[in-house]
Amino acid sequence: MENTFNIKDCALIAIATGYKAQTLRELRSRIEEVPEGCIYYHFWGGLLRSKFDDPEFPNDFASWARHSLYDKILAERLAIINPIDFENLEGLRWELLEVIDERLDELDIPPWVEPDQQFYFVRSQIVVLDTGIQVKDCNDLREWIPDLSLGSIFYHFIDARRRPPYRRDDFSVWLETLDAGYGTLIQSIRNIDPFFTSLRQIRIELEEILGSHAEG
Repeated sequence: MENTFNIKDCALIAIATGYKAQTLRELRSRIEEVPEGCIYYHFWGGLLRSKFDDPEFPNDFASWARHSLYDKILAERLAIINPIDFENLEGLRWELLEVIDERLDELDIPPWVEPDQQFYFVRSQIVVLDTGIQVKDCNDLREWIPDLSLGSIFYHFIDARRRPPYRRDDFSVWLETLDAGYGTLIQSIRNIDPFFTSLRQIRIELEEILGSHAEG
């Protein structure tokens, strides 16, 4: 059916790369050479991993700087990097390098960690699954949102941002195709910050936004 939205689910598989870092300078060197999938995993992978939430340090680099290097200044600088501000992962990579270079220039001796606290680079591979759910209009989407898995939220709201040609969440892109006066709704969805939050919270916000639109 034309304009039908097919809901997908996904899992993010972590794959060891063999890259690791024991010092801040080593971290900087490895970031420069690791595959893009590592940058993606260490920024976005935490959303799908079962872990203790650390909202102050939302990416793995910031968390390691704070809890292993004990460099709060660097951790705070890394923590405020928002991956959605960058058109692609290479831009995000170079922002990381600039922040670390700035910190290295400030330090007489780059910090280091014990061998058991090294940063291990992991790359991600996404596995996409078909749920069989087909949404035909905004009302359908509103009804299904509360029941969607976190994998579905990740795939359609997070992973979609790296997929050309739109590089936006799938929900708002699909609503644009319906030509039904959804401009305000689309903008509200796009105003959700996908990084400094959790997948559960994103699902709640989507449910509230779609519900408000129906009430309006």
